[in-house]
Amino acid sequence: MGRKMKKSILTTQILIMAGLVFFIVGVLSAAGVTTPPTEITIDNQVYKNKTKGTVLFHHLKHTSDYKVACADCHHVYKDGKNVWKAGDEVKKCSECHNPEKADGKMVTLQNAFHNNCKDCHKKSGKDTAPSTKCNGCHAAKS
Repeated sequence: MGRKMKKSILTTQILIMAGLVFFIVGVLSAAGVTTPPTEITIDNQVYKNKTKGTVLFHHLKHTSDYKVACADCHHVYKDGKNVWKAGDEVKKCSECHNPEKADGKMVTLQNAFHNNCKDCHKKSGKDTAPSTKCNGCHAAKS
């Protein structure tokens, strides 16, 4: 097989692979499958009395390194049970948790974050930031 023929076959294979990648990405996008962000900035701009700085939440580290399940944080409760599952819509926490006042069993936004983060870290059995000190997660107030 000649050099020109090998180059032509290689070029064809590369084009087929690139087309396949674009096709798969298109199908997943059309199906609503998205890649979660690596990091999420939790900013407390909505609070009347802002006493602490933002929190940089390392989403990928929690899901990949610490094996935290999606439904450990994301939730939709029906009859007292979390029915949210991976692939379901992810809403902003503030869509349900009011930053200013609790509503029945629905805690405030700040308490939702604090309860979820602190409780999870306490359950881990490690003496880590959210369960022991604010500045472990909150940036200095700007």
